[in-house]
Amino acid sequence: MRFKRQIIAASALALVSALAGAQTIRIANQGDALSLDPHSLNESLQLSVTQNVYETLTGRNKDLSLAPLLATSWKQTSPTVWRFELRKGVTFHDGTPFTADDVLFSLARAGGEGSDMNSYTNDIKETRKVNDHTIDIETKAPFPILPDVLSQVAIMSKKWCEANNATKPVDRRKGIENTASFKANGTGPYRVRERQPDVRTTFVRNGTYWGKIEGNVQEVIFTKIGNPSTRVAALLSGEVDVMEPVPVQDVARVNASPNAKVIVGPELRTIFLGMDQKRDELLYSSVKGKNPFKDKRVRQAFYQSIDIEGIKRTVMRGASRPTGLMVGPGITGFSEAQDKRLPYDLEAAKKLLADAGYPQGFEVSMNCPNDRYVNDAQICQAVAAGLAKINVKVNLVAETKGTYFPKILRRDTSFYLLGWTPSTYDAHNALNALMATPDPSGTGQFNLGSYSNPKVDELTKQIQSETDKAKRDAMIKEVFTIHADDVGHLPLHQQSLAWGVSKKVTLTQLADNFMFFKWMSVKGD
Repeated sequence: MRFKRQIIAASALALVSALAGAQTIRIANQGDALSLDPHSLNESLQLSVTQNVYETLTGRNKDLSLAPLLATSWKQTSPTVWRFELRKGVTFHDGTPFTADDVLFSLARAGGEGSDMNSYTNDIKETRKVNDHTIDIETKAPFPILPDVLSQVAIMSKKWCEANNATKPVDRRKGIENTASFKANGTGPYRVRERQPDVRTTFVRNGTYWGKIEGNVQEVIFTKIGNPSTRVAALLSGEVDVMEPVPVQDVARVNASPNAKVIVGPELRTIFLGMDQKRDELLYSSVKGKNPFKDKRVRQAFYQSIDIEGIKRTVMRGASRPTGLMVGPGITGFSEAQDKRLPYDLEAAKKLLADAGYPQGFEVSMNCPNDRYVNDAQICQAVAAGLAKINVKVNLVAETKGTYFPKILRRDTSFYLLGWTPSTYDAHNALNALMATPDPSGTGQFNLGSYSNPKVDELTKQIQSETDKAKRDAMIKEVFTIHADDVGHLPLHQQSLAWGVSKKVTLTQLADNFMFFKWMSVKGD
């Protein structure tokens, strides 16, 4: 089987090379976007790919400051109402004009059944059309960061979705697909020419794009190359022009090559572990009749069994920043003074387990992706090794993100690894999505272990509406203190970005790991 996979990978690379021509960029990633539906999965690789095709009302400049996209301006007309003026003269790729009807449709679709984006819309009370190019968005309470939040909600064509039976998003939990899974019709600078899921997606420049495309790239061929060694070899041989992530052990080798280099930078993503704290009995554990993760002492024992400096040294080769918080530097509300971890202490962890009634430990399954984050499976293996030292046997289930995400999003898990980049660059995003009690509106949508503290919920709502910076920062600090005292999650680290790039290519690396084709250029041979 291994030989067969290598043949398939080599064949895919040969096809990529044959397809490539002048002003073509060939990109390889360890994973693929799981769908072309921009509302189907709130995952940064997915959104990075689809945001080259679909656009949002607001976007980001190269310095991550907020920028106008399909909205040219916005202002508050009352404490709970925002007015957005929409860009005129914009058409979707099929030639249909962009209007306010598309925005109303898209915000409803993103907040509706099957969507993975409703944590961005759960505080919208109503969206109203003022005229064809003006809308009002009324929120349930004052929401000063709404323009930042909307930078992640793609606008789709109402007419196209209705004609293609794609009025509802693809539900990754149920595996349901529709036309929007494989075809796309956005307003963005690139169109989808061909889609072969898990193999190759080809994008071409949109000749009728309303804005400026800064780079010179006419065609982008995006491929999945899961094997790290094959991905590095493809870059060094010139078969691909851009790849990520570069394995930490290969950074020096790539930098020493004549044709490629590694662009390294800090990433805003925090990697953490979550635990099912809701069920009365875990789905995947040797403990029957109760849930050990409901006991703070057990959660703290797990935390103190993790040798985070060892993971940084041996697994991440120094390319990580251990953290005690669920957000890192660069996120509004981050506090260096609060960013302290509980000490790695196996004896203390054993005592905590014994005090909780598990002196002999127990078994539990752990879900982990093996193709989503930097060295994700190896991190989970290191965590499992640490837990073994306190007599907790971890049955590690490491799998491709194509099966991993649907599973954990169904909350079909007891113990899991996840990464999170606050897309608004504000702590409220992490509080609302990861730490607030889950409810049907989308609050706590990625709080997959259902951690719950009423005070955290109360403060999260207050933070959303507070405009006084000092008061807001104090409330964020209080939430982080409560969450840390509860050991609500087990934060691990912020990983570093490492993009392998041909020396013929210029591009912009953003700290949220989004890769925009419109900022890429390639020199001719």
